[in-house]
Amino acid sequence: MVCIISLSILIISPSFAQEQKSVIPSYHYQEASYDVYAGGINVVRANMKLDFRDKGRYSIFFNAQTKGFLGALVPWSGSFETRGWAFMDGRRVPEIHQSIAMWRDEKETKTYDYGKDGSFKGLSELYTGKKLRQVKYDKELVKDTIDALTATILIMEKVSDGGKCEGESEVFDGRRRYKLIFHHKGFVMLKKTRYNAYKGVAAECTVEVEPIAGAWHKKPRGWLSIQEQGRKRGMMPTVWLAQVVENAVVVPVRVRVKTAYGTLFMHMTSYKSGDIVLKAGK
Repeated sequence: MVCIISLSILIISPSFAQEQKSVIPSYHYQEASYDVYAGGINVVRANMKLDFRDKGRYSIFFNAQTKGFLGALVPWSGSFETRGWAFMDGRRVPEIHQSIAMWRDEKETKTYDYGKDGSFKGLSELYTGKKLRQVKYDKELVKDTIDALTATILIMEKVSDGGKCEGESEVFDGRRRYKLIFHHKGFVMLKKTRYNAYKGVAAECTVEVEPIAGAWHKKPRGWLSIQEQGRKRGMMPTVWLAQVVENAVVVPVRVRVKTAYGTLFMHMTSYKSGDIVLKAGK
């Protein structure tokens, strides 16, 4: 489930992002809440925070947890956070990226450290009941990669500038290196519903994972398996990005993932920035 949510918001290539103009939103801080539905049942609750209030800096935070019947069967929660440097030429360079996963009483924390020049400095892991350890990694796996949340900001800013969500980037997740490929499908008009708080124009794009190196299995697993299930059914994972308030960075307002077991939808149920507040419901 975490892959469905976190990968639905992703990436353009760093080289392209360095060429785009810098986005300075009127609303420097945004919050959004999401619900994920499977077969009409609300199974996951998620939240996102996007912060540009500190000059020359950025941060993005995303967390999710199972709820209801699924939460009782699969008591999982996860959070993902990145803090980094926001350069005037449009580059976004991570300083620290951290992911925390909770499964019942077990907690796993991974912290990725980067240099201001974009270099990868190290990866540490901390598990419940164990000591913090530094992870050994192949330098070729991490060279010229970025974290998923920084990549998220890059593509959101590109669309904010009126561009298409078209591009690719390479990411290191601690064990594997992969390419995330986005394809722009067009601009569509969305209506507010009892599930979704947004109405207006949104950029629709699909996302594809392409393994490059590292500990990949011969048969697709996790997100890659979900992606291939959708491909066989003619519907790749899709995200809709929209500028909720003028001059602010776009945010995800809807996600659709088709699997062998049915279709999952993620809807933005509420939004807040400055004095702007939106909530789902007719």
